[in-house]
Amino acid sequence: MTSGEHADEGEAPDGGERPAERTLRPRRLADFPGQERIKDVLGIAIEAAAARGEPLDHHLFYGPPGLGKTTLAHILAAELEAPIRTTSGPAVERPGDLAAILTNLKEGEVLFVDEVHRLSRAVEEILYPAMEDFAIDLVIGKGPGARSIRLALPPFTLIGATTRYAMISAPLRDRFGSIYRLDFYEEEALTAIVRRSATLLGVELAAEAAVEIARRSRGTPRVANRILRRVRDYAEVRAGGPATLAATRAAIDLLEVDALGLDEIDRRLLRSLVGQFGGGPAGLETIAAAISEEPDTVVDVYEPFLLTCGLLRRTPRGRVATPAAWRHLGLEPPPGAQGDLWREAAPTRTPPEALAADG
Repeated sequence: MTSGEHADEGEAPDGGERPAERTLRPRRLADFPGQERIKDVLGIAIEAAAARGEPLDHHLFYGPPGLGKTTLAHILAAELEAPIRTTSGPAVERPGDLAAILTNLKEGEVLFVDEVHRLSRAVEEILYPAMEDFAIDLVIGKGPGARSIRLALPPFTLIGATTRYAMISAPLRDRFGSIYRLDFYEEEALTAIVRRSATLLGVELAAEAAVEIARRSRGTPRVANRILRRVRDYAEVRAGGPATLAATRAAIDLLEVDALGLDEIDRRLLRSLVGQFGGGPAGLETIAAAISEEPDTVVDVYEPFLLTCGLLRRTPRGRVATPAAWRHLGLEPPPGAQGDLWREAAPTRTPPEALAADG
C-alpha cells in the first residue's frame, strides 16, 4: 500500500468520490456506526436548530484520514434536508474565489470545506464576517478612490474538516461553534461497518471474516472498506465466491497487512527506527527521508495509528520505538528500554502479542 492509498481512498483522480465509495457512505446518523458521543451531540444540535428554525451552527471535524469527516458533513446536510456544496482549502486560492462561492449560497445551505487548514490567511479574512455576521466585506477600486462595501449573505452552515487541527489559525478555530475530534474505531464498530458494506456490495462474507477485516483495518472505516473490496476480488477469483475466513486471511496477507493492521510502510518505519537509529530518538525529517516518504504523510497517515497502538512515542528529542515495537518486529528490546525515554505509552488497542497469539 502507498501513502496515497491511505490518504485518498475513495477519491477519483479528479478529486471526486468513486461511485463505490459513495454507495458505502451512510446517509443518516442512525446508520453511522461508532463515534457515539459525537453522534449524540450532533443529533441534539440538529433537532434544536430545526425547532428554532435557524441554520445549524458551524462545525469543525478533525482527526486522521478515513474516519468519516466527509461522511458526517454529508449526513448533517441530509439530516437538515439542505443542499451541500463542497470545496477544499487548496482549491480556494484567492479571496475572490471564496466570495463567489459564498454569494451563491442559498439560505440554509451547507458549505463543506475539506482541508480547511490549507486556506490562505487572505481567504480566511473573507470567512470571518461570513461566519459571524453572514456578510462579506469587499474592497471596490484601488488607491485613494477605493471603498469598502458589505454584502449580506443568507444564513448558512460551514462545515470544516482537517487532519491538521494545529495548523488552523486561532481566529478561524474560534468561529466554529462546535469542534469534534474523530477517534479510531473500536473493533465492534468496524465489524458493523464491514458487514453493512458487504451487504451493499453483495459480498457473501462469513461472520468471522468480518471480524478479521475489522481487526486488520487500523481502526479506520476507509481502510476496512478497501480491504473488503480486495477480499471480494480474491474470493471471486481464487476461492470460488464466498469470502470465508481462510480466503479473507489469504487476501489480506497478499496486501502485506499484519495481525495488528500495520502495512509494509508502517513496518518499514519501525524497522528504520529500530535498525538504523537503535530505536531512537530520531527526528521526523530523518525518519521520513529514511523511508522515502514526505514528513506530512508520516505525521498524518502513519504516526497516529502507531502512537495509538503504543508502538511509537514522541519525545522532545524525537521519535522513539517502544519495547512493544521491538517485539512486534520479532526483536528483543535492548537493556534499559524501560527508562523514561523508552517507557511505553499505554496501548488503547489490542497489544501486538495478544493478536499474534490470537492467530
